Amino acid sequence: MNIITLDFETYYDKQYSLSKMTTEEYIRDERFEVIGVAVQVNDEEPDWFSGTKEKTKAFLDRFSLHDHIVVAHNAMFDMAILNWHFDIRPKRIVDTLSMARALHTIEVGGSLAALAEYYELGVKGTEVVNALGKKRLDFTASDLHNYGEYCRNDVTLTYELFKVLGAGFPLVELKLIDMTIRMFTEPKLQLDSDVLTHHLSSVRLNKMIQLGKYMRSDLMSNVKFADLLRKRGVEPPMKISPTTGKPTYAFGKNDEGFKALLEHPDVTIQILTAARVGAKSTLEETRTERFLEISERGLMPIPLRYYAAHTGRWGGDDKVNLQNLPRRSPIKHSIRAPHGFKVVDSDSSQIEARTLAWLAGQNDLVEFFEKNNEEIAAGVAKEDMQYDPYKIMAAAIYGKPVSQISADERFVGKTTILGCGYGMGAVRFREQLKVFKVDMPQEECERIIQVYRTAYPQITALWKQAGKALEAIIRDATSPLGKEGVVLVEGRKGIRLPNGLYVKYPNLRKHVNDEGKEELVYDTKRGKQIIPNRIYGGKVVENICQALARIIIGEQMLTINRKYPVVMTVHDAIACLIPEDELVMGMEFVELIMRLRPEWALDLPLNCEAGYGDSYGEC
Repeated sequence: MNIITLDFETYYDKQYSLSKMTTEEYIRDERFEVIGVAVQVNDEEPDWFSGTKEKTKAFLDRFSLHDHIVVAHNAMFDMAILNWHFDIRPKRIVDTLSMARALHTIEVGGSLAALAEYYELGVKGTEVVNALGKKRLDFTASDLHNYGEYCRNDVTLTYELFKVLGAGFPLVELKLIDMTIRMFTEPKLQLDSDVLTHHLSSVRLNKMIQLGKYMRSDLMSNVKFADLLRKRGVEPPMKISPTTGKPTYAFGKNDEGFKALLEHPDVTIQILTAARVGAKSTLEETRTERFLEISERGLMPIPLRYYAAHTGRWGGDDKVNLQNLPRRSPIKHSIRAPHGFKVVDSDSSQIEARTLAWLAGQNDLVEFFEKNNEEIAAGVAKEDMQYDPYKIMAAAIYGKPVSQISADERFVGKTTILGCGYGMGAVRFREQLKVFKVDMPQEECERIIQVYRTAYPQITALWKQAGKALEAIIRDATSPLGKEGVVLVEGRKGIRLPNGLYVKYPNLRKHVNDEGKEELVYDTKRGKQIIPNRIYGGKVVENICQALARIIIGEQMLTINRKYPVVMTVHDAIACLIPEDELVMGMEFVELIMRLRPEWALDLPLNCEAGYGDSYGEC
């Protein structure tokens, strides 16, 4: 296969542009027009072409892209144009923007200009600025030539960038990039406009009803607003006041805890928070409107940001964040399989808790998960299971036999197993329980935390080892971390993962906080700002477990995709399409793959829960 690099230049103006619109909305708009395209085969000189849509299609067909590897920077954009406007789907897709995200955290910007400068590949031009508001036929011959030279240069820079980034880049990650891009550029899911229209009406009516219950003063008073949150089972976010040095409510519009309330799964919390800041719409309202608009334009592209977090996890993109769609959101029921297919959603069971126990060498807990898998395979009812790790934890907490553990006690055991593995303290544990409407005395929470740490000493030892690993990174030294041969601390390069990529902590350093305490921080990006982010042993363990879980999920996605198209991934779940007439066999295949253990973790017990339906919401 040849490596073919391409770049499209398209019409834009002050209102119609990617800065004002989503990628999907922009490319599907009736104003969309290709001004020209540059194509480079391997390391040959790139060709530039500008013409009608029909002639551009003929030009592209000359390269037989369906037989070759096609490279682009921000391939989600260029590959969507290829498919949606020219009915061309490359053999393999490579995105240098995605590759750069995996290799760099905040050291380099994601733009082609920034990456080309960092790697000293050349200088990206600025000719695109002169194209503002110009349709193809508005260009003079000279201007169009200059625009073509600008585009040709972009293609050359992208190809050179690919060669630099591709040296040693894991093949499995290139395959994941390809699959991620295709979820957007080759959409298969449908949207039910009737479901969305009905939901939008319900959301707006609920907003009117909720706002009618409260006075403006109730929402603007910190104390009263905090009480409203607590009545909905939400603990108000707190911060340390820079003025008094004491805890205070984090209700400022720029406070991260407050901004999180705007995206809370409880729509009523969204409504109250939006009303406090004077926003006209809630997240649920604007999201439903956006889905409804997409339904009018065609199938549902799934925009996922590859390597959105430094742990490698995917994130939402293009203003469609399915990663934070509430579990019971009616929007899920609008996402439907095409005729003759079912949506199958398979969620990896407690993968982080399993990975943590395995990495830490907490072998008794690993064995509980292994035996619980055997009980599940044998069809043992949940209430009769003797090796349910949540029940076993609850039995230790309440000092009674596993067979006598109630559903409420099991829930506490579950919350403990899933929440306390990364060093969570009693205060945070109590807040987490409150989210699920469980109000437990502080003293009891402290006791439960101690029971967990006593029961699983290898996990607490892993936190301490991770703290020493941070010190090693600062010294640019190596250090062990967890089960031998899985991850390796390689000084300032970061922590090497089994796939060859790294969890990084840029500019890791010691820092004295506002309370006069010394702590470790590293640089992270929030918008355009670079801010210090606190890091400690338990958090490192969380990062590594999430990264390992993501590698496992990624490998499973690729294997499933060979047989059934994977259309979405949300956290630790994989959604695919299976023909109705092979649903039973297909479900068995998906479940088998999600229980397969990677070569680097053959003794890590994995399991999953899968469901299916005509819509994503039925799974």
